[in-house]
Amino acid sequence: MKKPIIWVHGDCLSSDHPALKAHPNALAIWVWDEALLEEWKISLKRLVFIYESLLELPVIIRRGDVAAEVIAFAKEHDADGVVTAESPSPRFEAICGEIERSLPLEILPVKPFLNYDGYIDLKRFSRYWRVAAKYVFTSTSR
Repeated sequence: MKKPIIWVHGDCLSSDHPALKAHPNALAIWVWDEALLEEWKISLKRLVFIYESLLELPVIIRRGDVAAEVIAFAKEHDADGVVTAESPSPRFEAICGEIERSLPLEILPVKPFLNYDGYIDLKRFSRYWRVAAKYVFTSTSR
């Protein structure tokens, strides 16, 4: 791809986002996923945390159907593809499939925060952290 856009999603809200690093001059988009927000009933505290994280990134923020918004953004900017970071989210694969029907999609690997291949409930940070903390602090204390 010569002129991609970057899709930033909730599983890689970081200035170390691999697509932002690989394509520093590309435009980037974040989409508030309407369906996910409704399904998860996300708290105001978590929404503010996400929004504050987004303010530190060079992204255009939209709201709606993620795949449709990413595709529309790419077309508006004459992009020849979409670059994003991998995600363990169950919705990620479906969204990627929708994007790939319209545009080439490159998914870059992310350095894992922890080495764990079991199930972690991603709906609440506290549930995630109960599992993750055991592995994060164990691996850093060695």
